[in-house]
Amino acid sequence: MALIKSPKADLRKQYRRAVEISFIISLAVLILAFKYFPNIKESKVIQQAPQQLINLQDIQQTRQETRPPPPPKPEIPIAVPSEDVLKDITLNSTELNQNANVAPPPPPEEKKAASEEPQYFVAVENMPEPIGGIAAIQNKIVYPEIAKRAGVEGTVYIKAYVNKKGIVTKAVVLKGIGAGCDEAALKAVKETKFKPGSQRGKPVNVMVSIPVVFKLQ
Repeated sequence: MALIKSPKADLRKQYRRAVEISFIISLAVLILAFKYFPNIKESKVIQQAPQQLINLQDIQQTRQETRPPPPPKPEIPIAVPSEDVLKDITLNSTELNQNANVAPPPPPEEKKAASEEPQYFVAVENMPEPIGGIAAIQNKIVYPEIAKRAGVEGTVYIKAYVNKKGIVTKAVVLKGIGAGCDEAALKAVKETKFKPGSQRGKPVNVMVSIPVVFKLQ
């Protein structure tokens, strides 16, 4: 059985009437407000600060006076010889005697030009070679007795400076083995004549590394 809703409890029917009544009340309030309170304005409060008087004083313009010049530097005192010393000094005659024999000045010393060390090439077209090959150097080796007793063997590398004439002007040990073998290798290389190195068909100074072998038989 369906329930029947009471008309008094139906809020949708009373919604329109409530809106109309509230609208009428608001209009009545506005009309009364404009009638009895026509001019309602906020008053602005203006605060005035007390005025201060500022006294202006005239300032006199200053003048920059020129500075006085600096005092002069004190003179350095110079000692003057006394009269007694002046009496003892004798002045020689300064007249030029044209007949006097004057020795000629010495000749200027000749400055010896510093001898420039010749340049040695490291690599050229034809490297210098010992005449007779490495065997010629090995034949000049004198095996030191200390190295023989100690059983020292190995290879000594010598850097030789060979000039244009094939002569060893200087020799240095690059790698040695000691026990007197280094000195023996240097002596053998210096005593060996070389075929000079050449560059473009001309003999030149060359540095060359030479191995000298020490081996006990």
